[in-house]
Amino acid sequence: MRHRFLIALVCLATTACTAGGNGDAEYVTLRLLAHDSFTPTEGIFDSFTEETGIAVEIVRGGDAGTLVTKAVLASGNPEADVLWGVDNTLLSRVLDADVFVPHVSVHRDDLDQSAVALAPNGEVTPVDSGDVCINYDKAWFSERNITPPLTLQAISSPTYRNLLVVPNPVSSSPGLAFLLASIAEFGDGWQEWWMLLRDNNVLIVESWSDAYYGHFTAASDGSRPLVVSYATSPPAEVLFANPRPPEAPTAVAALTCFRQYEFAGILRGTKHEGPARLLIDFLVSPKFQNDLPLTQFVWPINTNSNVPQEFLDYALRPENPLTIDPVVIATRRAEWLDQFSDIMLR
Repeated sequence: MRHRFLIALVCLATTACTAGGNGDAEYVTLRLLAHDSFTPTEGIFDSFTEETGIAVEIVRGGDAGTLVTKAVLASGNPEADVLWGVDNTLLSRVLDADVFVPHVSVHRDDLDQSAVALAPNGEVTPVDSGDVCINYDKAWFSERNITPPLTLQAISSPTYRNLLVVPNPVSSSPGLAFLLASIAEFGDGWQEWWMLLRDNNVLIVESWSDAYYGHFTAASDGSRPLVVSYATSPPAEVLFANPRPPEAPTAVAALTCFRQYEFAGILRGTKHEGPARLLIDFLVSPKFQNDLPLTQFVWPINTNSNVPQEFLDYALRPENPLTIDPVVIATRRAEWLDQFSDIMLR
């Protein structure tokens, strides 16, 4: 009885449910639009549904770049209620297109304030962080007695000709982060650096999954022992392996990393704004945030979350990642992508 009473209060407060024809409550199912890498533990939303009467359906919509494009095109008439997965490299696109309804989470004070500051009026809510970096196949370099490149400058050396695969920054969020890393590192000289990579026969592919699982020697039958991936890819290689190896087969060049923050937001035009606000709060609650390291292989944004030791044992957290102010990204992203395309794709 008490449980039914609490749900009734939620319905009244948030319009989470409406009266059905038989007098019983008809509960809302929220559609959560996310990128293909959104793989939380099965049943993670069960407690949320039990407490609120709100069910959650996950709809995956490609990589982050594709997700953002879809959201912008559908602004005001969304195919879902909440979006998970826009990052700081693409944030200005969705804000300029008025994609989201602002929301200040009840957990705001517990979140990484560096991320909160990127959307200070609650336009979106930060949900996790990570770093895009060069990953390398340790065995490949060891067997050939070649020192892996540890800096962006080193990668342009002829020593690493034919060895690097990069997701296309035009279509891929980690690819865009890597392009921004080069701009942060080299300033006005970034185009010359990419010309050196072009001469080194860098391979550009359309997505991170194609780069990592299609061409990276440590994860495929490919021929490229250098790949643009994440600082948290090594723990994934260990924890998904059966049997688990004593150490990760891959490593990260820490001086090549660009910090990413991911955000979730309420899609403007949703018919379930009240329930969507509750879902955003759940996504940044410790219960959901504790699930992130071993399912998404990202760092929780809630500072009260628990990070498992097995994740800490293998994950790298760069002390001084490369960054660019999102306002600058917003102003110059299209220009930079055009210049990149002129150098690498035409």
